[in-house]
Amino acid sequence: MQNVFVFDHPLIQHKISLLRDKNTNTKEFRELVSEIAMLMGYEVTRNMPLKEVEIETPVGIAKTKIISGKKLGIVPILRAGLGMVDGMLRLLPMAKVGHIGLYRNPETLQPVEYYCKLPVDADEREMVVLDPMLATGGSASAAIKFIKARGVSSIKLMCLIAAPEGISRINKDHPDVEVYCAAVDERLNDHAYIVPGLGDAGDRLFGTK
Repeated sequence: MQNVFVFDHPLIQHKISLLRDKNTNTKEFRELVSEIAMLMGYEVTRNMPLKEVEIETPVGIAKTKIISGKKLGIVPILRAGLGMVDGMLRLLPMAKVGHIGLYRNPETLQPVEYYCKLPVDADEREMVVLDPMLATGGSASAAIKFIKARGVSSIKLMCLIAAPEGISRINKDHPDVEVYCAAVDERLNDHAYIVPGLGDAGDRLFGTK
């Protein structure tokens, strides 16, 4: 696996454990997803460039640093990716938010884009694609492809739990995209669910199961 970063921070690992628990209710699940996204966002943005500036404090002049270079954008994959947006925005309130929606064609089984709305300056931003579960990687790979087709060249993928199959798919289709996740699980089952995983993230986020 290439360009894969798995977080071992104790807070992230603790909250992922609570997230997996089948007894965690919808409210708690939603809060945990948001909190984990914020903690992961702290690490995903670690390499953002800085520039030195002078700031006048109440007692003098300080030479300090602020973020420079490319601005940031986030793109949740509908619908489960929405659960990660608030956590990222708490950390990065200046980030712009796009949305992308996909469905699988029942005949060809290929992902089809049904909605994509990106910031007008998306090609000037580093875009972080959000999706809690990276299972087969088909949807995430297609979403990245559609975003690239709109001129975006700097993309990262952030998920909570990944399967080896999904990571391999992203590595193969998009070797330039870094993958950030809190856990890499064993495998996919016959229904393409991550094992042991946490079930259907969208259903658990929105109480639709």
